[in-house]
Amino acid sequence: MSSAVPPPDNVSYCADLVRSHDFPRYAATLFVPAAERRALLALYAFNVEIVRVRDQVSQPLPGEIRFQWWTDLFSGLVHGSAEGNPVAAELLRAIRDFNLPAEPLSLLVDEHQFDLYNDPMPTMAALEGYLAATCSALFGLAAQVLAPPSEAVEHAARHAGLAQGIVQIIANLPRDASHRQLFLPQQVLASHGCEMEDVFAGKDTANLRAVLEQLTGEAQQHLTAAVSQLVDVPPEVRPAFLPLSQVRADLKRLTQPGRNPFAPQPTSRLRTLWTLWRASRSREFTK
Repeated sequence: MSSAVPPPDNVSYCADLVRSHDFPRYAATLFVPAAERRALLALYAFNVEIVRVRDQVSQPLPGEIRFQWWTDLFSGLVHGSAEGNPVAAELLRAIRDFNLPAEPLSLLVDEHQFDLYNDPMPTMAALEGYLAATCSALFGLAAQVLAPPSEAVEHAARHAGLAQGIVQIIANLPRDASHRQLFLPQQVLASHGCEMEDVFAGKDTANLRAVLEQLTGEAQQHLTAAVSQLVDVPPEVRPAFLPLSQVRADLKRLTQPGRNPFAPQPTSRLRTLWTLWRASRSREFTK
């Protein structure tokens, strides 16, 4: 008798992928109905697959090829092979069941091509464009799984993604700097006299702290704007924005006086669950 463990089904595969690599979003799906949760896990698993490409390839070309496969999928050029990819199969089901637009998904893939190269982010406007097409788009698509789109949801999603994305860039600075990759905009670095090589060398300078202070200020403004918009979105949509509670907690942690910006500070899953559970019962995310 074979003792081999059977492979997980597509739903379990996506859930495990998101739980392992994007726990705040995984935890947020625990507060939505089963059908919608399945679609959200597919969407978030797709995002994990795209974001992880950067760490799975040593040269840009293999990453470009992987991205092209997803782009072809959204344009209808990939057929049989999609069924063998559990994330693709689940994502196509979510697109069909919830009438999700393919264009934002394709644009998300295109924007992440920036990750494959060591070109620095040039300006704050370029960073906002990158985050709007990635983090904000993901909030918007998640919201569309839960309720029809609206102007208020669109505004909330844009600000939510900008807040989350900026916070993630600050939190990921130790890893990015070690890879000589820079998401901190050159424009902002220059305005504070911060040298790129100092960042790559892991030097905790006053100039870098000024850069991070400006970025955390931007993140706080977007977080405040996103949360203020929640009152205008339907209650059933608000669970899509629960990860904002983790963004708020991360922002508080990242702005602690004396914090070393090059020292990783991971958050425990238990603390994340507690943060999202408390938020799910707060006025911001309930009726």
